Amino acid sequence: QVQLVESGGGLVQPGGSLRLSCAASRNIFSSYNMGWYRQAPGQQRELVARIFSGGSTYYADSVKGRFTISRDNAKNTVYLQMSSLKPEDTAVYYCHARSWSNDESWGQGTQVTVSS
Repeated sequence: QVQLVESGGGLVQPGGSLRLSCAASRNIFSSYNMGWYRQAPGQQRELVARIFSGGSTYYADSVKGRFTISRDNAKNTVYLQMSSLKPEDTAVYYCHARSWSNDESWGQGTQVTVSS
């Protein structure tokens, strides 16, 4: 199973930016779709952004134009660049990997808090 380790969360003021990182334990991007999910207190976990093995991307409407997902194949790392952050972006953010055969892994999560 692939191990995923997130980093980069923290406290930021509204309008600020953060970059989350997700390091995979091995090179998987050619056969895995990678995603970022988030879960706010009392809410269901929701998909924020996804980067497919071929490189195309998907964004939830709530973050479109503000968040960017990318990956560095040499570093086995996926990023989520978050800009123009809003208080409603406050959540625990999770990295997710799913293979073509539907094997999946989750990271441990990283807290993002947007508050003045």
